[in-house]
Amino acid sequence: MSKPTAVFYHAGCPVCLDAEAAVTRYLDQGKVALEIVHLGTSKSRVVEAEAAGVKSVPALVIGGQTLHLNFGAALSALK
Repeated sequence: MSKPTAVFYHAGCPVCLDAEAAVTRYLDQGKVALEIVHLGTSKSRVVEAEAAGVKSVPALVIGGQTLHLNFGAALSALK
């Protein structure tokens, strides 16, 4: 049985990097496969994040649910 996947979207700002450190530290990666996506360098993934319900970054998408962790940047600013 494969692990569920979580995707952490961010833009590389200080707020995002702090949230990334917390997510990687506290999320049990033995139970969940974590993918980190820097939308500033992977602009092609912005559409994917938008489709997942991401409105701002940093955000974590897990189990079909989008969790906005703090406000670093609006997704529209990354287009």
